[in-house]
Amino acid sequence: MSSEVIHKVSEQRSRNMSAIKSKNTKPEIKVRKVLHSMGYRFRLHSKDLPGSPDIVLPKYKTVIFVHGCFWHRHENCKYASTPKTRQEFWNKKFTENIKRDLEIQDKIKNLDWRSVVIWECETKNIENLREKIIDVFS
Repeated sequence: MSSEVIHKVSEQRSRNMSAIKSKNTKPEIKVRKVLHSMGYRFRLHSKDLPGSPDIVLPKYKTVIFVHGCFWHRHENCKYASTPKTRQEFWNKKFTENIKRDLEIQDKIKNLDWRSVVIWECETKNIENLREKIIDVFS
């Protein structure tokens, strides 16, 4: 591949990646809608808890992180692919993300809170998502 083509691919990937939001994503909004429809009330992006959890249910001392399968490396998920270019960069990035996620979950646990991860792919089927939420609070 010529350097011109690689540069063009890198620019395109850079544009794509910079457009990805960290808050109020479609999967996060789906989870919030399901929780709300089930009668749960919550706060969003609490800065006073480690990792600024996406959803905080103080009554249940539970936080929910809605993780993108790509960024947080959902194991055996088709959405957790690795880009073909700059693999060393991506592998380092993914490893750091996983390490940070585990550290945050430990900190939440040490505060006697429960931490739940809902993966992006789990938000594609609303009935299964509802069942997972029921399992968390039963």
